[in-house]
Order: sequence, then C-alpha cells, then structure tokens
Amino acid sequence: MKIQEIELYLVKMPLIHFFETSFGRETEREFILIRIAGNGIEGWGEVVANKLPLYSYETNKTAWHVLKDIFIPLIFKKSIKSPEEFNSEISRFKGHNMAKAGLELALWDLHAKEKGLPLWKLHGGVKNEIPSGVSVGIQDSVSQLLSRIENFLKLGYKRIKLKIKPAWDLDILKEVRKSFPNIPLSVDANGAYSLKDKEHLKRLDDFNLMMIEQPFPAPSFWDHAQLQKELRTPICLDESIASYQDAEQAFKIGSYRIINIKVGRVGGVIEAKKIHDFCMKNSIPVWCGGMLESGIGRAHNIHLASLPNFKLPNDISASKRYYSQDIIEPEIELTNKGTIKVPQNPGIGVLPLKEKINKIIIHKEIFKPD
Repeated sequence: MKIQEIELYLVKMPLIHFFETSFGRETEREFILIRIAGNGIEGWGEVVANKLPLYSYETNKTAWHVLKDIFIPLIFKKSIKSPEEFNSEISRFKGHNMAKAGLELALWDLHAKEKGLPLWKLHGGVKNEIPSGVSVGIQDSVSQLLSRIENFLKLGYKRIKLKIKPAWDLDILKEVRKSFPNIPLSVDANGAYSLKDKEHLKRLDDFNLMMIEQPFPAPSFWDHAQLQKELRTPICLDESIASYQDAEQAFKIGSYRIINIKVGRVGGVIEAKKIHDFCMKNSIPVWCGGMLESGIGRAHNIHLASLPNFKLPNDISASKRYYSQDIIEPEIELTNKGTIKVPQNPGIGVLPLKEKINKIIIHKEIFKPD
C-alpha cells in the first residue's frame, strides 16, 4: 500500500442539546477529520481535540500544526504503510496524543480495508455487540436532568453517567436516586475536586455508584490513591492515564480500580491495547470513553470496545445522541437490548459521506509526497 494523499478537514457540527461538564458548556463541536488515500482505498480518522485546552493541552490548532509540519511529512519521508510503522516512528515525539491517534486511526482503517477485514478482527476483538451507556451533562435544573435520564433509560441505555462538580453533586444525586433508585449509575468530575474535598467525596459512597470517575485533576496519582483507600466505590481514572506507563504506575500505588480508555487520550489503538492487556492481566475492568465524536470516531471506538476486557457499558451511544445528522452511512443505532452492533464491513465498517462532510468544513488542506 503506497500512500498517495492525506487530507485534513477542520469541521464543525452543532450539538442537538448543550453538553456541560466542570470545564464548561458546549453547544457545538469543532474537530479535525483525516482522510488517507492509497491504491484507490481511503482510510478515515478523527482527532478528538477541541478549540480550547480544557480536557488537555491539545487544541485543534496544535493538532493541525503537528500533523501538517511533523507527522504527515514523516509518513511520506519514511514511506510508512501501516499503523505499527507509524507508531514506531512517532514514539520519539513527546505528547500530542490526539494528533497521533487521529492519523493512526486513519491508517488502521486503510490497513483493514486493504486486507478486506473489519477493524475488530485486526484489533483482536471478540464481541459482535457492545453494551452502551450514556453520559448526561450538567443541566439547568434538576427537573431537566431527571427528564433527560428518563428519556435515555426509555431508549435502552444500560448505564447513566452524570457529570458532577462542586455544588452539583450530593443534592443532585439524592434527587436522582429518589427517582431512579436501582439504575446502574456513575459520576464523572473531570478533575473538579482536590484532596481537601476528601470528606465530601466520601459521601458519594451513599449512592451505590458503579464508579467515581476522575475526581482530581490529572495526574494526581498519589491523591487518588489516598481517596481510594477510604472509598468503597471504585475510582475510575480518565485524564490521568495518558500511556501504558501511567496505568502501570498508578496501579502500583492503588490509584484506581477501573480505567476509562480513550484512544485519543493515549495516542492510538496500539497504546490503548497495551493498557487493555495490562488491566486484563490484573483483573481491572475497562470501558471505552467518548469525546462527542462524529460517526467516524465513534465507529473506531466500537471496534476497540469489542476487545474482551471492555467489561462495563461504554460511553459509545447512538449517532442521534449528539447530532441530528451524522456524517456516516449507516448511522450508529442502539438495539432494543441497549447495545450497539459492531460493524462487519471492511475497515471501520461505515461509509463517510463526503457531501455531508463538505457542508461542515471550515478549512482543509491536501498533502502529497514530494
């Protein structure tokens, strides 16, 4: 497979309903799509950075820079043909995991299509369907929150995750548990607390939660370990785990009992699988988190979540959860069992729709070998 062309698209999609976390409120998502072409085949990837450095230091501008000026020229210079070659060549470059992951994902899609196989087979997946949970952001009122939870449960989602922050936590959970006493429920703070809030956070044990995700800012391995010692509820780490090494070190001091794996956060599928395998070896369940992806990034997540140690419901929901119109065909849908089927066609198994992508492009550039 000789790569003949790489194209970057900066695009923007409006959200159906605002999504608010402790970082702030989003009403639209601006992100980068990557198309790699060779021998009449196209591979697609998605960069999960955003406009502002809130979830991590990466932004669309930093990602565009390192893709354009470093990673894409490297692919042509080294005649890289596979995701494994790419991963090996970029390992010397520090950080920029979201940009790395976006290119690696496009290479995986291209590689799988060249072999005529769905991605899950290359990744070592074992599931034809994955359980789907849903993340519910901070709302304008408790009644609005309860209504949204009820609607998602009616659709069949297997787990509800609530975004929390100081002053939107204990009282909110009391109301949620009053209305929904037995649903699988977890919370995600996106690093909104500090160790001085330990006694307050210990009260979360009262709500029969599946997990408490990322209470402290990344990395905070020691602080998380101190809190986990005094909690019955498992701590799940997200932002803190940017590599296999992070997963290993945090495990040694007892910082977590669950990991949320996000391909963009850790720099690609190869690193994500290392973390998955480490956790499986040590009986630590994992699940796949979401970053408000379009159908392209969402399809990649589905294939990853088919691996055997993704044992908890994933933050991979139907296309219509966030967007009135997705940019793929067929759109990703929830089954009546609260699951999402793993695509069986080659590559990511869904077709990016260029006519829809063209309508949301802010800027694009095409790169070819010299």
